[in-house]
Amino acid sequence: MKFPANSFLVLGLFFAAASLGGCTTVVVETAQAAFEDRKSENQIIDAKIKAGIVERLAKRDKKLIFDISTDVWNQRTMVTGTLDSLEEKNAVVALAKKDKRIKSFYDNIQIVTPQLREQRRKDSETKNTSSKSGFGQFLNDFWIEAKIKAKLLTASDVTSINYRWRSVLNNIYVIGQSPDSKELSKVLGLIRSTEGVKQIKHYIRIKPNMSS
Repeated sequence: MKFPANSFLVLGLFFAAASLGGCTTVVVETAQAAFEDRKSENQIIDAKIKAGIVERLAKRDKKLIFDISTDVWNQRTMVTGTLDSLEEKNAVVALAKKDKRIKSFYDNIQIVTPQLREQRRKDSETKNTSSKSGFGQFLNDFWIEAKIKAKLLTASDVTSINYRWRSVLNNIYVIGQSPDSKELSKVLGLIRSTEGVKQIKHYIRIKPNMSS
């Protein structure tokens, strides 16, 4: 794993995230931001967008935090997960899109049976990555996510901190930024070769060359 050089103040980012209502996940992610190839102001905005979405969904139904995941990179927002009705999905997407700072919105919420939704909720609560067993024909999504993390963390010439990935019924969704097409191809190849992965849909952009 390689780490890009950054000049932003990590301490300021940490306190900015901590002020968003005590969301532990946001604070941890912001602490990791020291190694990201993303401007500090964008990191702060992204953290606020994510925290806002989580808060709005929790107000509708606290259990939605087990159904829906949100990942934001430079105000491009990806939501993933499972719900059991189109009506609820439309309501959730509308709530998520309320933040006017969102530049692009990627809806990857799948409609499933109530039984499968409930099983995924249980998996989300426990986040058991020690076993790959899952519901029916699907491997455990959190096991797959953990395997992808291990691959990207240990891969040479891959800045894994610049990517966010989710597995939903073995379909992988990725958002983030690559420095070049070579790293992008390597990242996608590593994910594709992970056991259980059915297909990949990505929203990874290659970082513009500011010198050109």
